[in-house]
Amino acid sequence: MSSSLGSLLRLTRAGFVLARAGVFRDVDPSILPPAARLPLALARFLTLRGARTSGAKAASKKATGLANLPAAISRLGPSYVKLGQFLATRPDVVGVAIVQQLELLQDRMAPFPRAVAVATIETAFGEPLDRIYISFGEPVAAASIAQVHRARVQDGDGERDVAVKVLRPGVERLFKRDLGDMYFAARLAERWFEDTRRLKPVEVVDTLARTVRIEMDFRLEAAAASEFAENTAQDKDFRIPRIDWDRTAKEVLTLEWINGTPLSDINALAREGYNLPDLGRSVVQSFLRTAMRDGLFHADMHQGNLFVDAQGRLTMVDFGIMGRLGFKERRFLAEILYGFIKRDYRRVAEVHFEAGYVPRVHRVEDFAQAIRAIGEPIHSRTADQISMAKLLTLLFEITGLFDMKTRVELVLLQKTMVVVEGVARTLDPKLNVWTTSEPVVGAWIEQNLGPIGKLQDVGRAASTLARFASNLPAVLLRGENIVNQLEGMAENGFELSEGAIAKIGEAEARGRRFGHIALWIIAAIGLMMLLR
Repeated sequence: MSSSLGSLLRLTRAGFVLARAGVFRDVDPSILPPAARLPLALARFLTLRGARTSGAKAASKKATGLANLPAAISRLGPSYVKLGQFLATRPDVVGVAIVQQLELLQDRMAPFPRAVAVATIETAFGEPLDRIYISFGEPVAAASIAQVHRARVQDGDGERDVAVKVLRPGVERLFKRDLGDMYFAARLAERWFEDTRRLKPVEVVDTLARTVRIEMDFRLEAAAASEFAENTAQDKDFRIPRIDWDRTAKEVLTLEWINGTPLSDINALAREGYNLPDLGRSVVQSFLRTAMRDGLFHADMHQGNLFVDAQGRLTMVDFGIMGRLGFKERRFLAEILYGFIKRDYRRVAEVHFEAGYVPRVHRVEDFAQAIRAIGEPIHSRTADQISMAKLLTLLFEITGLFDMKTRVELVLLQKTMVVVEGVARTLDPKLNVWTTSEPVVGAWIEQNLGPIGKLQDVGRAASTLARFASNLPAVLLRGENIVNQLEGMAENGFELSEGAIAKIGEAEARGRRFGHIALWIIAAIGLMMLLR
């Protein structure tokens, strides 16, 4: 009860900050469940009160609404910044308008002192700093989880510059607390608002928690970067910084320092003579190649993580968020894109059904008709006006009408494609995304779904059957044991101990009591804040 009350208090504070910023001002109450309309009314009242106390109604009108969402989230701290960035990958959960604002969140925090970073490094390696690095500078960038320093090392390859990423002190404890609050809110949402269950809020927090745990263990980020580098070793136009494993630990990541021009600086790229349209094509094709060929893609490909080195190679940094696709998902992606390129809407619909993403209660013909409604308006435009990002957003809306359940790996893929297209179009506003994508997608389909691919499918099926046959005796034995246990239950009944029954009753009673008082606590806290 005490931990739940603490979560409720902290979440109420967060709601108060967002309400005062006017984030809920434009929310349509008619789309909300009845139980959520009273809190929305309170939030709107707080927005108006904040405008009055500021003494600047005209200015407050501009400062409220979704445009103020990034600043409000930043005030709530690093956990909420990370949550906002994560929700920017989930337009199915928060909607396209909110995603557009969340994309503006900058993961920039005040740096912690160099002395604290030094202490973290020396504790991680059990050695003084000067035995690890020849020199170690002040922080050059700081984010919610870590900050980066430029340093210099000496080893068998001589002296070289490195980037050192150091975990922010206390961040694990802070994220653990705030994730507990988010789990609390997600469970309440699933319990009280039936419409939210399709969006699986608890699963959303689960995914965020896994992502954060991976991001806070730099050995895992180093492993992802290493695997990514191996996959792309033969790609001549692509480069991944080398990991310094001897100077990498859970709290410290050391990797090659990248001297390059960021893709965010268009003027510098032009001054240095780079072909911007070629760079735009390289961004799109590199992403598709790694996602479809390797099943491992960089899921945070914004301009701040992309550089061009002196040889003109596209270079990526920050491998904390990576996406993975199994063969089924890669086939789904390839056939969806190729189907739209060729305007084969029937095939696009069939792929959704074959993958099991759309329930069989719906008809393929109806789904194909809905997809045609997306594809034809897009193909009526000129090539440079056709947005892959827009198509995928519309496709997601259509699949919701046909009861397609949320697929986290596909949503992350969709979000990354939106970002990639945005980056490519800043380099070449007239980029034809479809002709740029077709060589990569077509080659993958030819190799994996053509005659060679059919032979590979046969090989995979034979391997699966062989594994099943070798495990068959154990499976049959387990099945026999289960049947015997079920027969025993049928004969003797299923019994619960008195202690178990008592605990179940106590849990139900607590849940009912807390469900009744939770809204009253929220209202009381809101009123107290108003009277301050």
